[in-house]
Amino acid sequence: MSSYILSIHQRTGGTRAMLLDRRANLIASAFGEITQFFPQPGWVEHDAHEIWEVSRRVVAEALQNGRISPEQIEAIGVTNQRDTTVFWDRRTGQPVGRALAWQDQRTLPLCEQLIAQDKAGIESRTGMVIVPDVTAAKIRWLLDNDRAIQKGVARGELLCGTIDSWLIWKLSGGAAHVTDHSNAALTLLQNAESLTYDDGLLNTLSIPRDILPELHRSSEVYATTDPGAFFGVRVPIAGAAGDQQIAVLGQACLAPGTAKNTYSSGSFINLNTGGRYLPPANGLFAPVLWTIGETVVYGLEGKADVAGDALHWLRDGLGIIRELSEVEGLASQVSDTQGVYFVPPLGGPDVVQAGAYARGAIMGITRGITRHHIARAALEAMAYQTRDFFEEIKHRAPDLTPEVLRADGRVAKSDFLLQFQADILGIPVERPVMTNTAAVGAAFLAGLAVGFWSSIEEVAGCWRRETRFEPRLSYDRREEWYDGWRRAMAQVKRPGASH
Repeated sequence: MSSYILSIHQRTGGTRAMLLDRRANLIASAFGEITQFFPQPGWVEHDAHEIWEVSRRVVAEALQNGRISPEQIEAIGVTNQRDTTVFWDRRTGQPVGRALAWQDQRTLPLCEQLIAQDKAGIESRTGMVIVPDVTAAKIRWLLDNDRAIQKGVARGELLCGTIDSWLIWKLSGGAAHVTDHSNAALTLLQNAESLTYDDGLLNTLSIPRDILPELHRSSEVYATTDPGAFFGVRVPIAGAAGDQQIAVLGQACLAPGTAKNTYSSGSFINLNTGGRYLPPANGLFAPVLWTIGETVVYGLEGKADVAGDALHWLRDGLGIIRELSEVEGLASQVSDTQGVYFVPPLGGPDVVQAGAYARGAIMGITRGITRHHIARAALEAMAYQTRDFFEEIKHRAPDLTPEVLRADGRVAKSDFLLQFQADILGIPVERPVMTNTAAVGAAFLAGLAVGFWSSIEEVAGCWRRETRFEPRLSYDRREEWYDGWRRAMAQVKRPGASH
């Protein structure tokens, strides 16, 4: 009987379950959306119970689609939207209130206090920049503002974690309250070099250690599934990692100086720095990418909160498209943007300084501009943001500047975007056969832990390229267009930049 690895990718808009064979071929998959709640401007929430129910449903659908029985699953890997924070009752397994999603900005005042108090010290110790995304600030806000959580924590009834911890706890029937080093790297609570919780931050924020998950390697057996929670069988839960970091493994970027960029709701570039920890600087932070055995792999990451979401705005806000698939066709019908630049909010390295104050703009509009030019400018903006981070990488780690960029994520299916990315970077861009490389990376972690695959080199050999985009733009034109982007960025009013 054939056996498979199940990967569960719980991301911002929903959950995807994927079943992979020993060659990392996709045998079956299923996807289900989750609800996003926006109770106030800048607030973003999810229902953790819904996340669990949708995750169970898509696993069942994937098994059905592949005509695979639960007994054929060798191990489960989990990857997730990072920093999204949930409290739940350790006895009943019920979430307390809604989860605060990673994009939620309500913790900005607390972050400003931490920045004023010890920005350099905190960021150097944790490898994470102090932005409202971080789990630590979300925990402190909930402890201060949610009476049910205050009472539950005081009584010792509650646990807290990110979505990986929540799913593993539910899958195991409450047997394991764990997180891995890559997810913990973004919480602002883990010391980047000792890979333990930072006592100074716990004390500063008055966060009780006993509500937090245990810290573990990214690839190891944490527990087995509870048969009551997982289709009547016990399966090792054997891998977990933050989705952006583990996509680096899914892209087979094993050597220092290799990099991938994920084009999704946001845009995330991750550079592999190997065993070398480079503290955060100039908008780049320094997460753990994964830990396997005694090996710790670090990276540099640049994050733009708005990328693919800008295309949703073209549809839902401006109404210039009806389907997201129209953007590529519109953009391809004009040879350039005629000087129009689309500057998304919360974009580029200066997001760390601008924070929630950042605003977007469409610059350079004239009477001859059409929806084709705006659509093209929106796609080009994603490539320009990636170029911004490349410039920071060159400054921060010139010896690790990538010679090729590997692209993934749902928007990476756009040939126009990836060709323009190659043009504006001046290096080739490669797209793999399977663009959900975070789910692939999580499967690799689980499979390595149970011997389904024998080595990290074996799993890297499963990577397959679909298309390679070579740069076609001249150097002078590339620099002219990029200079225009930088001027457009400078013109966008960012009143919080002093922070």
